[in-house]
Amino acid sequence: MTDRYLTTVLDEAERVAEHHEQVAQSSDNPNHGYLRYAVLRLLEGKADETSVKVPQVDSVTVGYGEDKAMYESWDADVEWWKTVPPQAECTRFRMFYPDEYEAVPRVIVDVMAALGAWRVWTGSAAACGSYDHRERREVHYLWPEGHPVEEVLHERLSGPAEAVAPDGGRTGDVRDRLVVDENAQSQNDLEPRTKRAVAEAMDVSLLSKGGRYEVQSASGNRYKVDVIDKSCTCPDWQQRSPEGGCKHLRRVDHEIKQGRVPRPDGRLPTTSG
Repeated sequence: MTDRYLTTVLDEAERVAEHHEQVAQSSDNPNHGYLRYAVLRLLEGKADETSVKVPQVDSVTVGYGEDKAMYESWDADVEWWKTVPPQAECTRFRMFYPDEYEAVPRVIVDVMAALGAWRVWTGSAAACGSYDHRERREVHYLWPEGHPVEEVLHERLSGPAEAVAPDGGRTGDVRDRLVVDENAQSQNDLEPRTKRAVAEAMDVSLLSKGGRYEVQSASGNRYKVDVIDKSCTCPDWQQRSPEGGCKHLRRVDHEIKQGRVPRPDGRLPTTSG
């Protein structure tokens, strides 16, 4: 059942990314945010349709947040933290359910197992604060950022693998994003954004496999570029989305094809195949 639930979680996370993108707008790791919200929607019965029927338990409430942030907002003497201290770069899920259940409802166990989360605490919800805690229990799960299921979701959202060209760049590049050499005459013929992409001082580094890079401009600003999704966090891309990409997207593509940074799959430029 876990594998089938994993597919269901991923399907719902795709719908979240398409229709509820705002849940991850402030996150450095949007796929993590999409998956968290997908779990909430599935267990609270808010998902529109699922490939596998997800049993519903009345009055289930899902809360989640960054584990250390939760720790800072609660008294350190709360029993949860004595069981498992706050974990860095982890989401803590808090699932509330009726206390008529002698054990944690099976659907919660299965969905969280599919996500790759692990149970860290179960008890009375009497101390839960802002939630309606009458006759309820809660179970806590921890789920780390960077879990492999995030990469699976990224691949789904990025499209087919052929989006990565043999040289590590993207397929379907427009003319202005082809590799340019150091010949001044050829650079003069370039579209203005490509000319700036090649000429300006920028530092490019691979953030993670899957085509995510960081670009630091001469001004010191840092932007995240995804060459597979064809996106950048800079104002030019966010406000105008120019054809062929902003200068940061073009610079990353240029650096990949010049062999100066690792390919989107994480391989070094000199690695064959």
